[in-house]
Amino acid sequence: MKNLKTLTATLTCLLLSFLVSTVAVAQSITSPNGLLKLNFSVGAQGEPTYELTYKGKEVIKPSKLGLELKNDPGLMNGFTLADSQTASFDETWSPVWGEVKNIRNQYNELAVTLDQKAQDRHIIIRFRLYNDGLGFRYEFPLQKNLNYFVIKEEHSQFAMTGDHTAFWIPGDYDTQEYDYTQSKLSEIRGLMPTAITGNASQTSFSPTGVQTSLQMKTADGLYINLHEAALVDYSCMNLNLDDKNFVFESWLTPDAVGDKGYMQAPCQSPWRTVIVSDDARDILSSKLTLNLNEPCAYEDVSWIKPVKYIGVWWEMITGKSSWAYT
Repeated sequence: MKNLKTLTATLTCLLLSFLVSTVAVAQSITSPNGLLKLNFSVGAQGEPTYELTYKGKEVIKPSKLGLELKNDPGLMNGFTLADSQTASFDETWSPVWGEVKNIRNQYNELAVTLDQKAQDRHIIIRFRLYNDGLGFRYEFPLQKNLNYFVIKEEHSQFAMTGDHTAFWIPGDYDTQEYDYTQSKLSEIRGLMPTAITGNASQTSFSPTGVQTSLQMKTADGLYINLHEAALVDYSCMNLNLDDKNFVFESWLTPDAVGDKGYMQAPCQSPWRTVIVSDDARDILSSKLTLNLNEPCAYEDVSWIKPVKYIGVWWEMITGKSSWAYT
């Protein structure tokens, strides 16, 4: 009986320890209107993972985050949750020019600090949850063991819940001049050869690679848009699809030698965005991208005036016309 009590007490302690450790790596926030919910956790191998729901329905299934570095163990796993901070923000600002005079910037934020103890370094992943979607980015504080580094690939995942209908153009480093194709995610591979036209500059990087922004519609009428914001000093993001599991993963545009980013801390990545609505018009009218972009650097914008512009680009490249200001 004494041994049984000892065993029971030991198992109870182990269970409590497991529960405490599980709670310690699980964080969540909701959008200001409560319809979107983000869950963040650190997996068994120390890999950062997030998921997103809308009105209680899965939008993004558990998806891993991380970066593969050149000549370096990388920032993919081996992390523990060192700290988490939440905040709320609400302001109204006026763009220099655009479709509307004022834009509301309202979100709830979760910033998680992750320690990679084996390499003695840390990163921050910052999530901002708006009423119309999610933005997240990687931040690299100044530190001894993460100063100058080269990105080999960013592995931000977007795990879809099914074989959604997608409106897509082929992933291409040189051009966006494609006609859009509407198909199921599972059909992208088969349709890719005909989606690539005869323009000499058009070369896809993958049989399932597509460009952002990527628009999708689920079987139950939910609209999802994947894109990025605040793209500064960083490679443009394409998406590569695992068409067996319907998981998109970021695919950065490389330079001539195949490297995808030259970073010096302190620095950060662009925002990765997920806009969600059950009304397609909300995707078009969303100001999430503008809210995540950096504010205008000019204090005085009174000299910027909208004007009409007539382009003669196609006539110029065919030799029919030349450009002249007078």
